[in-house]
Amino acid sequence: MSRKSYLSVLILFIFCTAAYGGRVISDQSPSDLISDGAVREEGIIWLHGETEETCEQSYGFLPCTKTALGNVFLIIVYGYLMFLAATYLSSGSELLLEILGPGLIGGLFLPILGALPDAMLILVSGISGSAATAQSQVSVGIGLLAGSIVMLLTAIWGTCCIVGKCDIENSVTVDSKDTKGLSLTGSGVTTDIWTSYAAMIMAVSVLPYIVVQLPQLFHSTSGRHLVVLIALVISLSLLVSYCVYQVFQPWIQTRRLVYVKHKHVISGILKHLKQHALGRLFTDHGTPNIEVLEKFCDRLFYAIDENGDGRLSHAELRALVVGLRLEEINLDENDAIAKVLKDFDTSCDDQVDMREFIAGVEKWFYEARSANGSSVVAGPNTMKYLDDFHEETRREHSLLGEDQSDEIVEGVENPRKVVIKAALLLLLGTIIAAVFADPLVDAVNNFSSATSIPSFFISFIVLPLATNSSEAVSAIIFATRKKKRSASLTFSEIYGAVTMNNLLCLSVFLAIVYTRGLTWNFSSEVLVILIVCVIMGVLGSIRTTFPLWTCLIAFTLYPFSLVLVYVLDYVFGWS
Repeated sequence: MSRKSYLSVLILFIFCTAAYGGRVISDQSPSDLISDGAVREEGIIWLHGETEETCEQSYGFLPCTKTALGNVFLIIVYGYLMFLAATYLSSGSELLLEILGPGLIGGLFLPILGALPDAMLILVSGISGSAATAQSQVSVGIGLLAGSIVMLLTAIWGTCCIVGKCDIENSVTVDSKDTKGLSLTGSGVTTDIWTSYAAMIMAVSVLPYIVVQLPQLFHSTSGRHLVVLIALVISLSLLVSYCVYQVFQPWIQTRRLVYVKHKHVISGILKHLKQHALGRLFTDHGTPNIEVLEKFCDRLFYAIDENGDGRLSHAELRALVVGLRLEEINLDENDAIAKVLKDFDTSCDDQVDMREFIAGVEKWFYEARSANGSSVVAGPNTMKYLDDFHEETRREHSLLGEDQSDEIVEGVENPRKVVIKAALLLLLGTIIAAVFADPLVDAVNNFSSATSIPSFFISFIVLPLATNSSEAVSAIIFATRKKKRSASLTFSEIYGAVTMNNLLCLSVFLAIVYTRGLTWNFSSEVLVILIVCVIMGVLGSIRTTFPLWTCLIAFTLYPFSLVLVYVLDYVFGWS
């Protein structure tokens, strides 16, 4: 823990002990006091009025209280400690990411550790006390779960869109160009296709909520306990599947990028053919004009064949690829040449003769035509067809994003030291979250009792600020880089955090409900989660560019969620 953190906790502790309801006793003889410590003479000075109510002391280091103001203070202190826990977990995860890479760490540990504070609070809300006490306390857990999801997809999502906005030109944003101010249609953010996939997965992750609500949906009271178990199994299965996908996603992304870069090579050669063809490229039947194709290939082939042996070697094919000038796609020339050989070299002798070259180019024509999805006829539309294929290739590469070429990771000088530091941060964050989750839940419940405010609304609004603040600040700061890649990573992180809440935290919640025999009666809360996740999931799935007007949708959903729960529970009596 840093010196600043120690100082903050010490100040809070001193302030608490001074502010807590106690008494200062003047110099009086022991006879002035009665056995229960009550005042008999005027010599006793009261700092605060003593409450007649008694409270059960939690194992937290602060004294218990039943007053509203006292519990506000406890919520602030324990909430700050949970914020520290989330910060330490986030810092430790980032250090491990530098050492071990994005696969295992980014796919498993980062999402799980990010959801750990929420999971701890949900866990302790349902395991302490009797079943009746747990039933009353789980509203804190469901409030935290719903509040975290809604906050991430509304307030944080919209804020990241505003701070990361760039000018929109030709339906995509231009990196680091922000001249249109707060234009609702001319300014916004653009993400890659992988972020859209993350939004789709997030929308699918609400399936366990739907399953567990089926008895309420059909007004059935039988089999509710079994349905909770089924929803738990589905949630855990989706959690494992999501973690596996996250582990293999970087590999899948790399493979897709390599494929699209090969399409750039194909597109480049076909574009060169279009510019230098001596005649119509296609016959009246829509097939490649072999005569024109042979003339072009003959001229191009012998221009590349430097030694005149009638075969193109690896070095000569390199000259062809370099001549296409595809520097903007960060092309791996060796990999590109290997794929050209694979397409052309039917004799498997690592060289390409004239016959193989013509057949390979003809094969590319058919691939480009099938990719276009329409029949090709001779005439002016032929040129447009090749232009469409070229533009489609560029668009696909843009959607996939680049393979971290703009985010070069420097080598770590002392990996062992970094790993030890990361482990200590993770351990410290886990211990803080485990120790102070229960006192925080108690403080929320006591504040709810003292003010008659439902604990759901307190946990919905307040607790996510503690458990998700570090994630939120990190996402917002990263979005300010105003690049497509940083925007993609920011929104992917938000969707991933919500997915982990929907799966990991919900699994913990369902396990508590099942093992303790509690009643699942959270229809309004589930409805809010479904509405927000589906709306933002569909929006993120069907678009890769988000103008600023989409922020209005996100920001509106937050107060709408609160109002909807209140109306359903306290007007229509759903709870």
